[in-house]
Amino acid sequence: MTRTGGTRTSETGLRLTARGAIALLFVITLLGQVFLPGPAFVAGCVAAALLVQPRDLLPLVVTPPLVFFAATAFVELVRSMGSGSMLQTLGLGLLTALSAGAPWLFGGSALMLAIAWPRGLPANVRELRQDLGADGSRGSRGAPVPRPRQSGEAAFDPEPEGYFEPRVYGKAPDE
Repeated sequence: MTRTGGTRTSETGLRLTARGAIALLFVITLLGQVFLPGPAFVAGCVAAALLVQPRDLLPLVVTPPLVFFAATAFVELVRSMGSGSMLQTLGLGLLTALSAGAPWLFGGSALMLAIAWPRGLPANVRELRQDLGADGSRGSRGAPVPRPRQSGEAAFDPEPEGYFEPRVYGKAPDE
């Protein structure tokens, strides 16, 4: 594949957004809950980590535990529907499935991190830290990062238009 400038792109093929990769992981995990829950989850983690766009790695790598829990809870809820004590069956099913799946959850999450690291995860973390203002400068989008008040600054803020937080607005006492 070439761009309009004639240079070759470094990444070709299917690339998913973070939402798409998380949905793919959920579907694979959900289908795998019926047959082989652990290996299916690990395969879903690998597929999602390889198919996601590099800029969306950070949102993806933090979601495997949530996806595993959601898929397991859904399957156990469906399984407990016909029982006499649905709540008891659901609780026991969740406890059993989550404890049996814990090694697979850990392995899939670790494998996803191992794949995402060389694909650019550290750069995503640096960008997030910069956006949050951890270094005290402006964010990557150019917006000023809020900073804590210095002791000598006035303890009031002029009221911005359309902003109705309960605060004391007005002039400083010395004015």
